[in-house]
Amino acid sequence: MTDTILLEGLRVECIVGDLPHERTFPQELFLDIELGCDTLPATQTDALADTVDYVAVAQSVRETLIAARCRMVERAAQLAADACLAADPRVRDVRVTLRKPHALPGVVAGVRLRRAR
Repeated sequence: MTDTILLEGLRVECIVGDLPHERTFPQELFLDIELGCDTLPATQTDALADTVDYVAVAQSVRETLIAARCRMVERAAQLAADACLAADPRVRDVRVTLRKPHALPGVVAGVRLRRAR
C-alpha cells in the first residue's frame, strides 16, 4: 500500500538561475511535494515515530536548496527529490513540482519530476 503525505506551497528563498543577477540575489521557489509512503502504522498508533516527519523533510529540502545555489530549476527539483528520499527510508517515491514565479514577467516557470527508490 502506498499513501501520500503532502507538502504544498513550501517556500524557499535561494540562489537559483544562470543570469548574473540570479547568481547575486535570492529568489523565491515554491514546491509541492508528494511523499509516497505507508501511513497505516501511524493511523493505528497516532505516533510520529510511525510515519515520515514532514517537518524534517521540509527543513532538509530548504537547507539543500539554499546550499546548492543551482543554475537550473531541473537541478533544484532533483536535489529536492534526493533530500526527500534521504530524509526517511520509508519514503518509497517522491513527486516534486517546483515553481519559479519570477522567472519571466507574468509567467511562472517550473518543472515536475517523480523519483523512486
